[in-house]
Amino acid sequence: MLLTDNTKRAFGITIHELERGRAVLSMRVRDDMANGFGITHGGMVFTLADTAFAYACNEADTAVVASGVDITFTRASHAGDTLTATAERRWLSGRNGLYDVTVADQEGRIVAEFRGRSLATNRPIPLPSDTRTDGTTATEVRA
Repeated sequence: MLLTDNTKRAFGITIHELERGRAVLSMRVRDDMANGFGITHGGMVFTLADTAFAYACNEADTAVVASGVDITFTRASHAGDTLTATAERRWLSGRNGLYDVTVADQEGRIVAEFRGRSLATNRPIPLPSDTRTDGTTATEVRA
């Protein structure tokens, strides 16, 4: 996933820790990530949390996807802030998992709490060489 993750690259997300069931990622909030009120757009906070969730739950040879998520925004952040998302597995049984992600600013103040429900698929994780010019993979085209 790391090699084919265009979202991580586009948003400038950095991976700090990565282990089975846990991931710590950060993102510096750019000016273009702020909404009309001058605060970090909720979609940007969600993207960081969702990316940390994805890295925490994709630990095997098949793709794991979100089956549902909830997010609660607890305080505003702004351009120039560095947000850190810490994702941790709470429960895993069969194809289903439950993960909590806390997003905090550079002062350690909680910006959002995210809970993700995962579903393991039977699809292999695409490899970089499997990516086509239109952004799809040969695996997706065959499916």
